[in-house]
Amino acid sequence: MPHAYEWAVLRAVPRVERCEFVNVGVVVYCQSLGFLGCVLADDLGRAAALDPGLDLEGLRAHLDGIRAVCEGDESAGANGRRTPGERFRWLIAPRSTVVQPSPVHTGLTDDPAAELADLARRMVDPLG
Repeated sequence: MPHAYEWAVLRAVPRVERCEFVNVGVVVYCQSLGFLGCVLADDLGRAAALDPGLDLEGLRAHLDGIRAVCEGDESAGANGRRTPGERFRWLIAPRSTVVQPSPVHTGLTDDPAAELADLARRMVDPLG
């Protein structure tokens, strides 16, 4: 029996005034299976192409923080100790001008990890 899941794309917006963005990650949450996972881009070259002055180290640190919260890592502090659903809601809440979530989308799946991999391929991988 398929399970409902939610997902959002994470976008790097190097210069918010230009309204340009590059997809740099995807987050998937399936409450009924207790699944929360993310895939984040390793190569930020596409984001740098939009703004050669982009602070790539700062962007990478932001994405590393997202990964830590998603995984419930102790380095994420109090947010890392929240339930998977609370962590998902925190991850998709707009709070930054440089990394912005897409609207949340929904679907049905028997395998949220496979959905995450497929979404990362289609939405983040430039050759997807």
